[in-house]
Amino acid sequence: MAESIIIRVQSPDGVKRITATKRETAATFLKKVAKEFGFQNNGFSVYINRNKTGEITASSNKSLNLLKIKHGDLLFLFPSSLAGPSSEMETSIPPGFKGFGAPNVVEDEIDQYLSKQDGKIYRSRDPQLGKFVALENISCKIKSGCEGHLPWPNGICTKCQPSAITLNRQKYRHVDNIMFENHTVADRFLDFWRKTGNQHFGFLYGRYTEHKDIPLGIRAEVAAIYEPPQIGTQNSLELLEDPKAEVVDEIAAKLGLRKVGWIFTDLVSEDTRKGTVRYSRNKDTYFLSSEECITAGDFQNKHPNMCRLSPDGHFGSKFVTAVATGGPDNQVHFEGYQVSNQCMALVRDECLLPCKDAPELGYAKESSSEQYVPDVFYKDVDKFGNEITQLARPLPVEYLIIDITTTFPKDPVYTFSISQNPFPIENRDVLGETQDFHSLATYLSQNTSSVFLDTISDFHLLLFLVTNEVMPLQDSISLLLEAVRTRNEELAQTWKRSEQWATIEQLCSTVGVQLPGLQEYGAVGGATHTATAAMWACQHCTFMNQPGTGHCEMCSLPRT
Repeated sequence: MAESIIIRVQSPDGVKRITATKRETAATFLKKVAKEFGFQNNGFSVYINRNKTGEITASSNKSLNLLKIKHGDLLFLFPSSLAGPSSEMETSIPPGFKGFGAPNVVEDEIDQYLSKQDGKIYRSRDPQLGKFVALENISCKIKSGCEGHLPWPNGICTKCQPSAITLNRQKYRHVDNIMFENHTVADRFLDFWRKTGNQHFGFLYGRYTEHKDIPLGIRAEVAAIYEPPQIGTQNSLELLEDPKAEVVDEIAAKLGLRKVGWIFTDLVSEDTRKGTVRYSRNKDTYFLSSEECITAGDFQNKHPNMCRLSPDGHFGSKFVTAVATGGPDNQVHFEGYQVSNQCMALVRDECLLPCKDAPELGYAKESSSEQYVPDVFYKDVDKFGNEITQLARPLPVEYLIIDITTTFPKDPVYTFSISQNPFPIENRDVLGETQDFHSLATYLSQNTSSVFLDTISDFHLLLFLVTNEVMPLQDSISLLLEAVRTRNEELAQTWKRSEQWATIEQLCSTVGVQLPGLQEYGAVGGATHTATAAMWACQHCTFMNQPGTGHCEMCSLPRT
């Protein structure tokens, strides 16, 4: 029996695999293709090259072997309406071409914008150009559905076995720059370390924009940092479950923002009198530890980059990693990174482990009866200058890291207002900084701007209004969020006259802080609240109790 080979055929609807033989004629092969894709014999054309050159015709009596079509080759099918030879070689995506991949994928706005740009870097013609490769994601798992043998660990074959991986430093980036809108965003995050000496963690919220200094470049702009529940010490961080995570994402989306990355500190004070910090992350130690690379890979897998040119509908990630650490001048520096697509695949398929006593090294797992792990290699240079291939047990994590420049603009940008007396940041109870109606009343009494939008445009304040347990405004704050997003004072004033804000002001007045211009119970902002005026707030837990009760219905403590 002739040896069977698998030929991949890519069409606008996806990729299918055709079983054939080397001696099979082109006509026989095309009949199989027609049957597999549901075409009439003359309803399509198949080409060896994506640019519609090297057409395989049924009139040819040549075998696949003579046509130099080998096992695993990728051919390109175009329906009759798309078929026909191209008049010239293209170095960019042809106008109107929708790509081979997932047809109904909604890409990020920045990707949609950049796809309409020219994107050409003008230079002399390179003979290697003319094709563009399908963006296929790496898989380290056994392919399912192989019926020719028993499942792993009792059987495996070349059809279902994942290919070995040779780690290479990724030559491209999904994001070219991280930019904090202003220094205040970063300084408020660093205040936690300054006050406690403990490391801290946060999620970066912002937007992806065009980086005009680089052709088709993408920049992650950071407008705010959300600090989830966590336990930090001087040399460790533990993230806790965050019940508010989904709500935070929803509020950010209504503000025109999204989660673009994560940030953590690795700071050790060097000289408290000079205000210097230790320079510990460098070429002689590591830039990211293996555990941090695995965490970054996990976050990137949870935030994939939607892409219409990939059969899976996604390729890589634009989720970035920022580290606040000591620089060579012993001052605080912000460094930016991502991990490679190869690292993402190893982390997603649970093939990569950290080395406990060597943070600069990772370790590729070995196959077991529960999991098959492909061999992972990396290239190195021996003492004689020869390039050698090493098994990645262990592996230097520098092969997994991509550097990203991190900057601050010359002219600061402010999505949110800046105050000398800002509203407390969430989950900082360990500092004695709590988010409650007392802190809200204090904030409002210290920020008496006649422009309500300036007072209310605080990311952490808006989150408190939505997530507090006494009077959450999740269902009635959309108008205010739209006002903040569009910088519309008139909309903000309209929301200020609502019943919800009047109740918030009255709640603030019950905690002993008099708000400027706030009337004692009654008509506030055009709304009358007789029922709320009679209620009282517990001084211990801020729960609003019904009138006439002598003890708090929440904590049972007496009214004071």
